Amino acid sequence: MSKTVICPGSFDPVTLGHVDIITRASKMFDKVIVAVLVNSSKTPSFSIEERIELLQDSTCGIENVEVVSFNGLLAEYCRERKVDAIVKGLRAVTDFEYEFQMALTNKKLNPMLETIFLTADADSMYLSSSMVREVASMGGDISNFVPKCVHQRIVERLNKG
Repeated sequence: MSKTVICPGSFDPVTLGHVDIITRASKMFDKVIVAVLVNSSKTPSFSIEERIELLQDSTCGIENVEVVSFNGLLAEYCRERKVDAIVKGLRAVTDFEYEFQMALTNKKLNPMLETIFLTADADSMYLSSSMVREVASMGGDISNFVPKCVHQRIVERLNKG
């Protein structure tokens, strides 16, 4: 029986931490859907199309990964796509509090849906998209934070200096 997991997020921009979680999930599940959230209340640095392209480029060597966008409730999207579980990366205890709340809410909305937490790799425990945006906007070196294949595009967009 084929098992599908979804890895949702804003991915604005994709980081090595994201790629690590996606890669690890791809080894545990038959299919990984990387779902880029459309959030109309935020003004992202990269458009949905750009974030999808950056993710596709960053995961091109992982055959069982599909990158999509979605809008609305994750629990409902998972029901429509017949997703078995949500995978979320955790960096710290503060991540757990929020993600635990979301997991319980998604389970209430879709009782068949499980949430799996993967701890971040030690090298990316501190890493977030907002940190990448901040460092890049000030002209800092983000080469250790983002995939090499998308590094230049991210720097060009974010470097304001």
